[in-house]
Amino acid sequence: MARIGTSGWVYPHWRGVLYRGDQRGWLDQYASEFDTVELNGSFYRWPADTRFASWRDRVPVGFEMAVKAPRGLTHARRLRDPGVWIERITRGLHALDGRRGPLIVQLHPAMERDDERLDAFLEALPAWTRPVIEFRHPSWTDDGTIFPLLERHGAAYCVMSGARLPCILRATAQLVYVRLHGPDPERLYDGSYSDDDLAWWAERIREWEGSGHEVFAYFNNDGEGNAVRNARTLKRMLGA
Repeated sequence: MARIGTSGWVYPHWRGVLYRGDQRGWLDQYASEFDTVELNGSFYRWPADTRFASWRDRVPVGFEMAVKAPRGLTHARRLRDPGVWIERITRGLHALDGRRGPLIVQLHPAMERDDERLDAFLEALPAWTRPVIEFRHPSWTDDGTIFPLLERHGAAYCVMSGARLPCILRATAQLVYVRLHGPDPERLYDGSYSDDDLAWWAERIREWEGSGHEVFAYFNNDGEGNAVRNARTLKRMLGA
């Protein structure tokens, strides 16, 4: 069965949509409704191992937390010499233990295609991290060589929906990972998907599941609680 969630959960404007009371209880409230979340705060500041362990202990058995790789690796270093960052990442993921979801690696929008560098990074990254690569520069999808590279490493291509982002329905691993950045054609992270939009995505997810894939989908249009409402609707459509 597909896992549907949101990108992040610490949003004060979700009060009244999903949350009530103090922020300390928000993760518990979130996990009572959804079985997965994408941790995006790790992109800005990588948490201590003890923080990962705390989240592990707070969410129920069966819950999975996808983790976004730090911008120090993806944006500052742009995957160069990743050893130190990989060591930190794997420690944190080990601390999540049975609550560990995939690792989403979002590349810098200005990072042009470099097959050798991506290949070396994926070679150094343990396969158990279940890596997902989100390409933001159009050069990465010019021809058919990048997808086989991902397949060779068992890395998932991140399927994207959002302004000026290519929506390529390609599965390169057993895992299919979808990031829904909002339906607005001009601005990312904005707007609410229509029921027709969500029904279309539900059908795509059923197709992937029918082909034996495990699907994770996260809504990143957090404004006005749209991500929560859209995730609820897609879950209902899928019977999840």
